[in-house]
Amino acid sequence: MTAIKHALQRDIFTPNDERLLSIVNVCKAGKKKKNCFLCATVTTERPVQVKVVKVKKSDKGDFYKRQMAWELRDLSEVDAKDATKENPEFDLHFEKVYRWVASSTAEKNSFISCIWKLNQRYLRKKVEFVNVSPQLLEESVPSGESQSVAGGDEDALDDYQELNTREEQDIENMMEVCEYAISNAEAFAEKLSQELQVLDGANIQSIMASEKQVNILMQLLDEALSEVDAIEGKLLSYEEMLQSVKEQMDQISQSNRLIQISKTNNGKLLDEIQFLVNYMDLSKGHIRALQEGDLSSPKGIEACINASEALLQCMNVALRPGHDRLSAVKQQQTLFADLRDNFARRLTNHLNNVFVHQGHDQSSALSQHTAELTLPKHSPLHRDLLRYAKLMEWLKNTQREKYEGLSRTYVDYMTRLYEREIKDFFEVAKIKMAGTTKEGKGKFGLHGSSGKLTGSTSSLNKLAVSSSNSRRSQSSSLLDMGNMSASDLDVADRTKFDKARTEILAVVFLNLIGQKKKNCRIRDPDYLLWPIFEQVLSELEPLCLTEQDFIIKFFKLQQQPASAQGESTDDLDGILQSRPVSEHRHSITSDKDMVRQMMNKIFHSIETELNSLIALGDKIDSFNSLYMLVKMSHHVWTAENVDPASFLSTTLGNVLVTVKRNFDKCISGQIRQMEEVKISKKSKVGILPFVTGFEEFAELAETIFRNAERRGDLDKAYVKLIRAVFLNVEKVANESQKTPRDVVMMENFHHIFSTLSRLKISCLETERKEAKQKYTDHRQYYVINSLGQPLDKLNQFFEGVEARVAQGVREEEVSYQLAFNKQELRKVIKEYPGKEVKKGLDNLYKKVDKHLCEEESLLQVVWHSMQDEFIRQYKHFEGLINRCYPGSGITMDFTIQDMLEYFSSIAQSH
Repeated sequence: MTAIKHALQRDIFTPNDERLLSIVNVCKAGKKKKNCFLCATVTTERPVQVKVVKVKKSDKGDFYKRQMAWELRDLSEVDAKDATKENPEFDLHFEKVYRWVASSTAEKNSFISCIWKLNQRYLRKKVEFVNVSPQLLEESVPSGESQSVAGGDEDALDDYQELNTREEQDIENMMEVCEYAISNAEAFAEKLSQELQVLDGANIQSIMASEKQVNILMQLLDEALSEVDAIEGKLLSYEEMLQSVKEQMDQISQSNRLIQISKTNNGKLLDEIQFLVNYMDLSKGHIRALQEGDLSSPKGIEACINASEALLQCMNVALRPGHDRLSAVKQQQTLFADLRDNFARRLTNHLNNVFVHQGHDQSSALSQHTAELTLPKHSPLHRDLLRYAKLMEWLKNTQREKYEGLSRTYVDYMTRLYEREIKDFFEVAKIKMAGTTKEGKGKFGLHGSSGKLTGSTSSLNKLAVSSSNSRRSQSSSLLDMGNMSASDLDVADRTKFDKARTEILAVVFLNLIGQKKKNCRIRDPDYLLWPIFEQVLSELEPLCLTEQDFIIKFFKLQQQPASAQGESTDDLDGILQSRPVSEHRHSITSDKDMVRQMMNKIFHSIETELNSLIALGDKIDSFNSLYMLVKMSHHVWTAENVDPASFLSTTLGNVLVTVKRNFDKCISGQIRQMEEVKISKKSKVGILPFVTGFEEFAELAETIFRNAERRGDLDKAYVKLIRAVFLNVEKVANESQKTPRDVVMMENFHHIFSTLSRLKISCLETERKEAKQKYTDHRQYYVINSLGQPLDKLNQFFEGVEARVAQGVREEEVSYQLAFNKQELRKVIKEYPGKEVKKGLDNLYKKVDKHLCEEESLLQVVWHSMQDEFIRQYKHFEGLINRCYPGSGITMDFTIQDMLEYFSSIAQSH
């Protein structure tokens, strides 16, 4: 192995400036043995590079070649497989794992030991050695070939030190003097030893000769020490002097620090005093205003407001820690509390007197409104009281109990006052409503509307809206304007507008009544109640809104949150405390509840009185619920736009429920009356009363509900009513004895079709088409059944002819049948001359005239349909004659032109 190592060093590594430190003969594990050598090398140049090189013998076997090399720093792990037993296998983990089998365990151990030493000396990143014996890593490998290869060279590497140039020159000179240095090393070494002894003796003599100089040096050192001691004494005295100066400076520094602390404390004390003086001192003028200020004059009220705000600022100052223990602060707080209590008591007594005084004035003015349908205006009272709004806010923030007591006093007083006013107001409304009904009955001589639809003399009359196009457009524009939103008009203007609108609407209806035609029946003038109901709502709405607005402003009740971050109680630049968000929101909620409670108590009688008035209007005429529903819905919608949770919106919403129930009850009543209608057995039916009643309802409803918010309720009612009308028309037609069923169905469905076509109600378009279909079908049935077979014998003859043809007899051979020959045909035709036919048609016209009513004017329509049916039968007979009796020259005694003249002359004669 030594020879191989020397050969590898010479041939492979020396040319590359590398030194071979260790070598191991290996082959790859698990494969056919192909031996190679793993060599551990280092470079001779710095920086030193350590490598593991794989060397393989050439195929010819005469030299070695370098096959692969790995940097030792790329080695991550060395696995010796077994640390206790001898095992020649080992693994080297580079980028991939290389598995080797050494030729001997000793060579493997020597190579791993060399790798460990190189790793410890040259690499920062330490290689991990697995399954390696600790002794192998701590001690040198035992003596032997591997030791000489790895350990000896490595130790030589550790002890080696290169000679410098001078040392090399000295050795060369020495060896030149002794020519035998190379040939006789012992003699050369003995000579060197003798020279060394001579040099040592010379050194000793030189040292002994320098004793005197040493003694002189020691004496000088003693003198230097004495000087040092003297200098140390002086330095000590200086230090004592500096110590006294230091103590004096410390005293001065302490004095200055105390002076600075005193100055700082004096400044802070001045700031505290300035703070207390600025924010806890109330001027004499403010104190005098709180104690003696005039609460009845504008200047006195203004002075009291300023004083109360200043007092509130002083009381709400955020005191700093310790302020509350100062006697002066306690004294000021006591003064402020006394001023607050005394002023709150004086303010409460004064406002109570103002409530009573204003109440007397308002009660005296109440008698002026009793004769008119108007409510007294409270704006003077509100205007006088609003001067105290800021004082009420101060009272709310300082004396909550007195504030709540004043609010209860105000509510109690206003409840009694409004209760009297509202009661008298509704009494006037009820009197006017009852008087209007009586006046309308006496003036126009029309029957009162009891809501029943029985008999031909029913009091339900339809409105002649279509009598004047100009009036229709005028009333339509008025109604469209009446449905404008509350945002377009303020309360006062909208009240005036609604009042004028209802008055003009009544005038338009009266004009329609005055210009009614012969066949036009007008409904009882109960719509004169509508201006009264509108006037009531128009008076109540501004009253409630004005009072609620006053309560919010006067009692300082918040309705909308001011900020999401909290709200300061005043503007003292952050000195005063701020209310947190939760407290602020709770205050807003409680204020809303307080407004609602106060309004509910003050106007508790409005809902009851409105329901009573609505009940009266419904009792007078159930159709009044239509107008009430529209107007109440409009006012509810307007109130919800202002404030959905307001008292007015809630109250009108509750009343709207009652009105809607009355409306539903009115519809149910109409349906019930349809079902209970009775028809006279001795007279013809004509147009049923509930059909004209539906027409009247639809005309009235279309006029009232034009562009209304509750149009959907009317559409639902339409569907219920029209289905009930259809059902009961058929029911009456089936029960009719005097008038044929088809006539009842034809006339009534024609009337329904005409009504729906004229009114153009979109939700009833399907029913309009159904009515038209029923009218057409029953008219045809009636024509066929009434006309029958006017040429009876001729009809029987041709029925026999058709029977023979149906049995298989050819048409041209029918004339050869004994019963149907030409002679028999001429006999039958002679029995129906034109004069007899005209006479039969005249009797038929009289019969149809008795069946039909004059209201629908369907006689000519039916007569024309009969004419068409008769001509159809004539053409049928004529066709049979031409086909079955060709060339016979047989014809009817009258022609189609003759028939047209018969029908025309009969119609004109009647």
